[in-house]
Amino acid sequence: MPKAKNIMGTAFSSSWGSLPPFREFILPTPQTYTTLVNIFQYFPVFTLVQWIISWHPAGKGSYQSSWLNVPGKLGWFIMEIIGPVNLLYTLWKLPPLLNLASLPPANKLVAALYVIHYINRAIVSPLFAAPSMSPMHLSVVLMAVLFNWFNSACLAGWLVGYHIPVLGYTTDGAAAAAGPSSSTDNPLLLLPSATPYSPATHFLSSLGMVLFAAGMIGNIYSERTLFRLRREAAQKRDEQQPAPSNSNAQASSLPPKDNSSSSSSSKNKFSKVYVIPPPTGVFRSILYPHYVFEWLEWLGFALVGTAVFPGSTGHASAYALQAESGSGSGPLRLAPWLVPAAWLADQLRVPLPLPAVVFVVNAVANMLPHARWGRRWYVERFGEGAVAGRGAAVPWCSWL
Repeated sequence: MPKAKNIMGTAFSSSWGSLPPFREFILPTPQTYTTLVNIFQYFPVFTLVQWIISWHPAGKGSYQSSWLNVPGKLGWFIMEIIGPVNLLYTLWKLPPLLNLASLPPANKLVAALYVIHYINRAIVSPLFAAPSMSPMHLSVVLMAVLFNWFNSACLAGWLVGYHIPVLGYTTDGAAAAAGPSSSTDNPLLLLPSATPYSPATHFLSSLGMVLFAAGMIGNIYSERTLFRLRREAAQKRDEQQPAPSNSNAQASSLPPKDNSSSSSSSKNKFSKVYVIPPPTGVFRSILYPHYVFEWLEWLGFALVGTAVFPGSTGHASAYALQAESGSGSGPLRLAPWLVPAAWLADQLRVPLPLPAVVFVVNAVANMLPHARWGRRWYVERFGEGAVAGRGAAVPWCSWL
């Protein structure tokens, strides 16, 4: 434990002590990219507080009366749109040899997958699919904006070819030995025919596309199912007089205990109407399949990223720039939970899609405690019988 604390302390002190000028955070340089990844990889440490404190004033846990509330759909749009906007802006505005049009096909594909996901999350889901969204506390919106900005900045730096050497690992696979293809003037473009990379790259990127598609379809289906159940419950509440509670509890609706009056007077009849899905289909063993499918989606995203190779201008550029300026601390020391991914990339001789792997880990670290508290909320409002022994995100696990 003391050793882990020393590693984290060294990482934080080296990152904060060598912060580049603010303008370089808008359009990241290799040094800025290194700093951002070094900080963002430790995000799971901050999520530990979410396991202890259930406070999350958004969605089911929102407070109607707070003057710091942001309308739900507006807040969701703001916090989710920052990611794709920042990514595309960075890829578009970096110098000509690093801009969006000049990127290799694999890099463009990864960028497109990210943007497609967030078009659904920022626009389609809140503005067109959701029947209603509870107010969000401004603090939740700002924290989500910060997370998505960090994440998109790290992904953008990776996709333009910046590369961070990782202490103890060859994170660019075998492709680095070949250098860029002589058939192009673009120093970022490493042609597959010119690089002795492992054949595993073909398989992993293809598998990643399958997982990404399956995860996104499952995520949308699960979420839309919950939206449909909420609409049906609200319609029944409006069409029928309250009846004795002999209906199926798994498809019943219930407004929050402290907000029943505000619910009935709301302009949106779906506001604060919640349902517990019946234990069938994707909800058979867990209550948050949309979370699990999103994790699957980002796992596929990271596997597609094994086809993204650092360009010659980015290859070890972060380390070189730091060495010249005297502001760096050498290769990056990975957070302990990222070491298995680096080891596996080494064994398979494929590039380590470090920012994408960090994203997967951070997404799980952020969402899993929310799912756990959400399961407790379901038990408190609908009873353990309606939960039917299901886990939050782990099948049949009452704790997770």
